Amino acid sequence: MISLTERAAVHVRRYMQDGRVLRLGVRRAGCSGYQYVVESGDAPGDSDRVFESQGVTVVVDEQNLPFLMGTELDYRKQGLNEGFTFSNPNAGDTCGCGESFTVREDL
Repeated sequence: MISLTERAAVHVRRYMQDGRVLRLGVRRAGCSGYQYVVESGDAPGDSDRVFESQGVTVVVDEQNLPFLMGTELDYRKQGLNEGFTFSNPNAGDTCGCGESFTVREDL
């Protein structure tokens, strides 16, 4: 399951066009190993898993699912900074800047 908080869903719905989906993924990058990827997409593909949360369709490619399963996406504003935050049970550690993460060794 992938879920969004109400704050994240409100933010996504504000910027998404009708018929678009929220695509989540990871890529190898950053000082810890993996970085989150958040994009707008057209429609789910054959290798995608589809989740519905707070009225938002969330799409994750099967290859990225082990890294993201159980993740909750939030949207926060702190001072001049704002952006998505991830509560990911599969993350072993995060870098100091919070932009990348390692995967737990038991996965």
